[in-house]
Amino acid sequence: MKHTIHQKFFLFPFSFFIFFSGCDTIFTSKPEIGETFDQPIAGITQEQQHSFSRGDAAFEKVFFVNEGLGPIFVQPSCESCHNGDGKGHPRTNLKRFQLNDGTNVDVNFYADHGGAQLQQRSIPGISPEEIPSQANAISVRSGPPVFGMGLLEAVPDSHILVNSDEFDTNGDGISGKANFVDAPTWAIPTNAIVHNGKYLGRFGRKAGTPFLVQQVATAYIQDMGITSEFFPQELQHAQLGTISENIPEPEVSTSSIHDVALYLRALAPPKRGSITPQIRRGDSLFTAIGCASCHIPSMQTGTHPTISALSNKTVHLYSDLLLHDMGSELADNFIEGNASGNEWRTTPLWGLRLTAENLGGTAYYLHDGRTTDLKTAILFHGGEAMNAKNLFNALSNPDKESVLAFLRSL
Repeated sequence: MKHTIHQKFFLFPFSFFIFFSGCDTIFTSKPEIGETFDQPIAGITQEQQHSFSRGDAAFEKVFFVNEGLGPIFVQPSCESCHNGDGKGHPRTNLKRFQLNDGTNVDVNFYADHGGAQLQQRSIPGISPEEIPSQANAISVRSGPPVFGMGLLEAVPDSHILVNSDEFDTNGDGISGKANFVDAPTWAIPTNAIVHNGKYLGRFGRKAGTPFLVQQVATAYIQDMGITSEFFPQELQHAQLGTISENIPEPEVSTSSIHDVALYLRALAPPKRGSITPQIRRGDSLFTAIGCASCHIPSMQTGTHPTISALSNKTVHLYSDLLLHDMGSELADNFIEGNASGNEWRTTPLWGLRLTAENLGGTAYYLHDGRTTDLKTAILFHGGEAMNAKNLFNALSNPDKESVLAFLRSL
């Protein structure tokens, strides 16, 4: 059970008051299934439930300096960037930087400045990193939701690649490009398919990571400065080089990494809201104006090698998990694998219904949370989405509201 700070500190006095008040309305009820982002999928085994609970605790854990935090870092816990397992608040946005010529990344720049991610916080006595003045690409990103990641990982490569049309051979103005990326040997599952020595990326804003264990271990070192068996070296400071805080390595156990990976695999997506005639109308319009060409309503998982509860499931993600050119207004000029500075992975739309509630009452949209207005988020779309945006603009006001109502029901 997750408590807020106030709940933790005042649990006893509050229960004392309840005992003497006799008012049963003070008790809060357990959230219904599908109404939060932190519930497990149905059907996991008892052993997996235990691992899920351990992973939940590890995901929430706040690291301190004497436990290896830093010496430079972004946030002190996983949940700091993924509020309630949903999208991160803009105040916890991270930044990545690089030097490129528009086509190729200067790898020597990475080597000299400690990698692509800015660690803007630091432990006492160490100055935080600053973005080097030579960097010409800066990407600002909110933490994406982490529910449903096991289902995304379980979608076969073939189900994703069938929608790829990199050179727009059908002439519809939509390409859909796969991001084939490298992966360390320790992260590659036995059932992974290799594509000319690389693997299909599906996680991250630009689909730069193919496997969940890799995603978790990378987040520990890059976001928290926590070393593991997989990344045993401390981060290099962009200005000061490598610094050690003299804590024995590794700072997180391999079992914790795998528990967090299972926790993410087993997190269930939330359920849809009530479907009204207006929402049905919005659903039809969403498809008619072309939004569903990239935000594909559903995919099917294959047979999962270790978690049978993930096998052969229909996944209502509203994404093709492919890269698309989204135009200059959303461009960050940051190259990631095959992804250009204009390209982003289609963001899954599931969970939009609960986004505002999960972020304290205000929803933040797009990869960097730049707007709180869903209509404005649509109007930022360009590139391959320009035609769909124009068709949305051409709708009557009632029809626009129907599309927005449909999106808020997901």
